[in-house]
Amino acid sequence: AARSIVKPLLRLRDAAGQMAQGHFDMQLRTNRKDEIGQLNTSFNEMAQELAKLDRMRREFVANVSHEIQSPLTSISGFAKALKQKRMSEESRMHYLTIIEEESERLSRISQNLLRLSSLQHDRHPAQPAAFRLDEQLRKVVIALEPQWSGKEIAVELDLEPVTVHADEDQLSQVWTNLLGNSIKFTPVHGRICIRVYAGGRSAVVRITDNGIGIPEDQRTDIFKPFHKVDKARDRAVSGNGLGLSIVKLIVELHEGEIRADEEPGGGSVFTVKLPLRKG
Repeated sequence: AARSIVKPLLRLRDAAGQMAQGHFDMQLRTNRKDEIGQLNTSFNEMAQELAKLDRMRREFVANVSHEIQSPLTSISGFAKALKQKRMSEESRMHYLTIIEEESERLSRISQNLLRLSSLQHDRHPAQPAAFRLDEQLRKVVIALEPQWSGKEIAVELDLEPVTVHADEDQLSQVWTNLLGNSIKFTPVHGRICIRVYAGGRSAVVRITDNGIGIPEDQRTDIFKPFHKVDKARDRAVSGNGLGLSIVKLIVELHEGEIRADEEPGGGSVFTVKLPLRKG
């Protein structure tokens, strides 16, 4: 009787020791249904979650390294090319422009990583206040006017008066990222529709475009850091796959939800639901 109790506990102790050394693929087999069996099941579930977190950590580090290495390689290569004495003024300016663009890309990656880390660790807690959501979206559309007008995109607004109680700066970042994505992946002479309305106890924001769309199997993954839709892997389209991760974190901090769908005729639609102001 003692052995039947002590033996599985010893296996658990040994497995916990292996896990402490970073081996998260531990799984203990048992047919027991008693408390020890339940303990084994809980241990296996914990091991699976830790293994998943470890894989995510490794992927995150690999993605950060890749995103940073790419612009650094360009900057280094073109800086070496500039050392050559025989070079036309046109070529020199071309190389300097590329170095400037890649430096700005590095800066954006750094800023987004800091913002993502700050949101994940709640270093800058939300400072909620009442404000008109429709007016905020109108301001974001105006601020991004050079981007959508440069591609001759038609922006349609259907903004009902809606007041929310939220952090105004953080939500502004949400709409800037979402609308910026729509502009980025919508073709020239395309169309973007922005609708705001009160639905039940939620304020609903829908941003629809007729761009490249989002495959169904990637509509959840697009909110993971550094994830990029395969069809969007175009060097002509700048981005580092962090914008939607930041959006999701901010929305969840406001006890809201966000989902991505594809329009029947092509394109994508992002729907954000936020709790309406209490009282």
